[in-house]
Amino acid sequence: MFKKVITVCILGLYPVFGSAQQVRPSKSSEIYRELKTLKQLPKVLYLAAHPDDENTGLLSWLINDQNVETGYLSLTRGDGGQNLLGTEQGAALGLIRTHELLEARKLDGAQQFFTRAIDFGFSKNTTDTFKQWNADNITADVVWVIRQFRPDVIICRFPPNAAAGHGQHAASAVVAEKAFKLAGDKSAFPDQLKYVNIWQPKRLLWNTFRFGGVNTTAENQLKVTVGQYDAQLGMGYGELAGLSRSLHKSQGAGTQSVAGIRTEYFAHVAGEPAKTTLFDGVAKTWTSQGKADMDQSLDKIISAFNFNNPELSLPALLALRKKVVTLQDADLKKDKIKSLDHIILSCAGFMGEVVTNQAEAVAGDHYNFRLNLISRAENPIILEDVQWLNQSENFNRKLSKDSLMTIQHDIQIPADAALTEPYWLARPPVNAATFSVPNDTLIGLPEAESPLNVLLGLRIGSEKFQVKLPLSFKKLDPVRGDVVEALRIVPALELKFIQPLYVINENEDLHLSLNVKVNSNKQYGNGNLNLMYNGERLGGTAISSLKGKEATIEYVIPKTKLAAIHSSRLQLDANFIADGVTYNKKQVLIQYPHLPSLQYFSPATTTIMKGDIQAKIKKVGYVEGAGDFIPDFLRIAGIQVDILKDEDFYGNIDEPAANGNQNKLSQYDAIVLGVRANNTEKKLGRWMPFLWSYVKKGGNLVMQYNTNQDTTVDQLGMYNFSIANKRVTEENAAVTFLNPNHKLLNFPNKITVDDFKGWIQERGAYFPAQWDAAYEPLFEMHDTDEEPLKGSTLYAKYGNGNFIF
Repeated sequence: MFKKVITVCILGLYPVFGSAQQVRPSKSSEIYRELKTLKQLPKVLYLAAHPDDENTGLLSWLINDQNVETGYLSLTRGDGGQNLLGTEQGAALGLIRTHELLEARKLDGAQQFFTRAIDFGFSKNTTDTFKQWNADNITADVVWVIRQFRPDVIICRFPPNAAAGHGQHAASAVVAEKAFKLAGDKSAFPDQLKYVNIWQPKRLLWNTFRFGGVNTTAENQLKVTVGQYDAQLGMGYGELAGLSRSLHKSQGAGTQSVAGIRTEYFAHVAGEPAKTTLFDGVAKTWTSQGKADMDQSLDKIISAFNFNNPELSLPALLALRKKVVTLQDADLKKDKIKSLDHIILSCAGFMGEVVTNQAEAVAGDHYNFRLNLISRAENPIILEDVQWLNQSENFNRKLSKDSLMTIQHDIQIPADAALTEPYWLARPPVNAATFSVPNDTLIGLPEAESPLNVLLGLRIGSEKFQVKLPLSFKKLDPVRGDVVEALRIVPALELKFIQPLYVINENEDLHLSLNVKVNSNKQYGNGNLNLMYNGERLGGTAISSLKGKEATIEYVIPKTKLAAIHSSRLQLDANFIADGVTYNKKQVLIQYPHLPSLQYFSPATTTIMKGDIQAKIKKVGYVEGAGDFIPDFLRIAGIQVDILKDEDFYGNIDEPAANGNQNKLSQYDAIVLGVRANNTEKKLGRWMPFLWSYVKKGGNLVMQYNTNQDTTVDQLGMYNFSIANKRVTEENAAVTFLNPNHKLLNFPNKITVDDFKGWIQERGAYFPAQWDAAYEPLFEMHDTDEEPLKGSTLYAKYGNGNFIF
């Protein structure tokens, strides 16, 4: 399973690193907690299926009250859900949710891990789940995380049965128990042992719960009281948990910050049972490991800690470091040195950053960077040397107390520097359920450490430290203030189609537009644009020169060439070749205020749909939903789409309120409500009477699916129907046409069973449970061994118009 990698170690120097773009000191209260955590030896791994499954209240208590290193392992990155913030879906949504989890972890203090599993939406049981997921591969990933993190206690959020409420939830418990038993077995996944040792946790528990009407807790289970008030936080752990969980913004997972204590319950699953605490039988202190002097030193440091002057702890911390480096347990030494070095630098008030004023850089180009360093300690930090990317420089300079040192330096980005993108998206996935990882030792990490770092050689007293500072971009934002983010490496030239989809009739030429973006100062001449289909060149043109940083290239593929391709759906790939280099990628940039700028790259492709496709309507009014692409695709089909707002319903202020703006609504051939509009558009309740009136007078209203949670309107249709959490999750479930002659299935385009081929995730979700007799169901479908469901599409006449759900 594991490939060979080369690790370079600098003898006598221990790395201090993180995913942040700056090394900054912790606050005194955080240093104090880190010192108490340094004294504790146990670790806890919490395990579930999705980014919003973790029990943040328990995590907050474990970290801040018990001072125990705690990690959350989410099997997936949440790629299969809906997005309440924007249009990103699939892998892009998984990237957003990964970083929302990282922002949450900054608040509650836990570490974050993932497997390679791709979230594919709802599944009803583990049988359905493991038809998609490879159970052995996911188990191997969990074993790898256990062997790396070395938890003493593993806690599952869910049980392995129907009480989990979701097949992926139950699967996480199945995988957890398998991995628990295999992590300490030398014969299991032996390739991992080139990098890590086997590790056997003490116990596996299930954190039972009360969710809605489901109560899996019992008084004979192990109980723990959490949620206590922490004066250093200024809140209870339940309140901190609410803030942490509310950072899952794309999922709309805002959670109340609840003050006061509560009880958590735990059922035994495997390993040694716990009778009184989570850590029964687990070595908690250094004394239990025969290192009483470590406990004594830490007790003195903690009791003498000065919140107003943490640097007073430096001499004792440096003396403690000499003891830690003598530990025989290499894994324990590595963990504790990493934590201790961060504490020492924080007590010294050290800050370091390497920044430029450009957000993007191209491999091989030169950029001016500023190395900013400062210490706030009387006991000086000595900057011994700096290893820039391509050269080393000796300094041997003291950092004066509270005086910023700035060193300007020109840095050339290595010519072979990889593009900045998530490691799990750098290659196409292995399959629809498994990400491809270029280096197996990256498995588990939320993101890869930056490969572009300036290395500082520091000395405090007689101890030496190596600090990695990633190349970063810094700007002053007029609203947010200083913004410091990762420097993003981009291609020298990017290429993308203006549209992701082209819809044409059989007898039409195809008019394409491509955007070329130049990111370097290099001049491109005599390039060739190539349009490829199935690896063969379908067309292209020579480009004598590119003027400026961006250009639009128009190209026409004649209908005769398209007619020779006997497929109604084809994918075109574009590339641009200049000076022997092929460029074929486009940047996808994701920016939200609560996250750093996120970037990945996808091939320059577009999809062509050809055939006798009829669009009889000209103008559509649209109420936007969650993550909604439908308006874009309607426009590509040649339809005018107007996004409806308040004024479109209420009209001019002088107009009688009872009349509304009915004349404006009547101009639309149809009005469409986006996916989950009843969950996202809080004005819908005011608009619905106008929409019903629009239908009654002859309009066509199409309502896409909604969930039954956090709804705005109770009655969505002119006639009653109720939504339930009923689903058909099998992608290939047969679809029966209840009335094949129905006009909706035959005009203006005929719909057949072929139109249901190639669906992913689910056939349907949130089917109506019951409906008025005025509605006519159009389809019937069901999962294996389940009752047929008929409510996926309902049609009703209302007055002179038509309503479709």
